[in-house]
Amino acid sequence: MPSGCNAYCSSLTGLVVVSDDARRLGVKLAYSVSWGVPVKELDSSKLSAEAERLREEITSKYTLENLKNDPVVRAYRDFYWRIGIDPTKTRPSSEALVRRLLRGKWPKINPVVDAGNIASARHLVPIGIYDLERFTPPARIVLASGGEVFEPIGGEEERVPANTPIMVDSRGVVMHLYPHRDSRITMVRPETRCVLVVAAGVPGVSMARLKGTVAEVQRLLGVLGWHSCDSIEIV
Repeated sequence: MPSGCNAYCSSLTGLVVVSDDARRLGVKLAYSVSWGVPVKELDSSKLSAEAERLREEITSKYTLENLKNDPVVRAYRDFYWRIGIDPTKTRPSSEALVRRLLRGKWPKINPVVDAGNIASARHLVPIGIYDLERFTPPARIVLASGGEVFEPIGGEEERVPANTPIMVDSRGVVMHLYPHRDSRITMVRPETRCVLVVAAGVPGVSMARLKGTVAEVQRLLGVLGWHSCDSIEIV
């Protein structure tokens, strides 16, 4: 068990904070902490049956044509419009995962991220997973002042427009553009062994669904042999 990681379980409250202005925009979330051996030591094949079960669930319920009618998908699309993003061009991450699966494709990144993706697609809720040893808590969801530096996974450094909802650590490092893009600074790596798991919510998505999505990530990480805090915080 990574030294210090399980200690977060007794102090989960306040590990992630939503500012008043972000809350007025509709930001809400659930989160918890999980840990175990380094990601590079995990056996990804342990999730194969879970991924197949997900494929059967999704293909029996959705098509590329009717997916957009799901009320949860609509809620995230509505939020995207509210923050100035066209969701028909930049899909909410959970919707994008389901669309890829319906096209017969499924991303395999690493076992921990894959667990998050399975839970995200199953519940239609965006999941963020952050290496707790690469940021300084607490993490805060705020509206950007404008000009903050963001280093996206797979992209070039960019400046954040004012009023964009972002997650930053106590040093001001931008970890996430809410609720769809993560930073390479805090992403899960082969040596990662302790993570913050966040389910990103918007108006129209229940706290119970957010909490259930985090619980599903925890269950899947348990399949891999990782441990998780018994409690899940909602804010």
